[in-house]
Amino acid sequence: MKLSASRSLPHTGQLGFTLIEILIVVVILGILAGLIVPRIMDRPDQARVVAAKNDIQAIISALKLYRLDNGSYPSSQQGLEALVKRPESGDIPLNWKPGGYLERLPEIDVFSFGADRKPGGENYDADVGSWTL
Repeated sequence: MKLSASRSLPHTGQLGFTLIEILIVVVILGILAGLIVPRIMDRPDQARVVAAKNDIQAIISALKLYRLDNGSYPSSQQGLEALVKRPESGDIPLNWKPGGYLERLPEIDVFSFGADRKPGGENYDADVGSWTL
């Protein structure tokens, strides 16, 4: 009995992918990317909008708690800083809670479109905001 050291495997006739198969895969990946990438790229903008809405709601809630504890909102002179740090000027609140009403003030831009409720305008119709103070 003699054993052969090399045995050949049957040849299937297919050694790799054809150019057409590769092109089909590339086209499918392109279509998927075209559908998915715009949705993913929009997420940072959506996250910023949600964060801004949450910051505004937190400020509103903190102002309500401040008023509940102290009988009035912080004065214009004290500003929103009174929600983070006990005011030392003006009408100093007697029931201000240690630790404050907010951990920190978010970066905000508070504004009003004026009497006409439209952007721009003059006199009483002029926009008023934190940038004009």
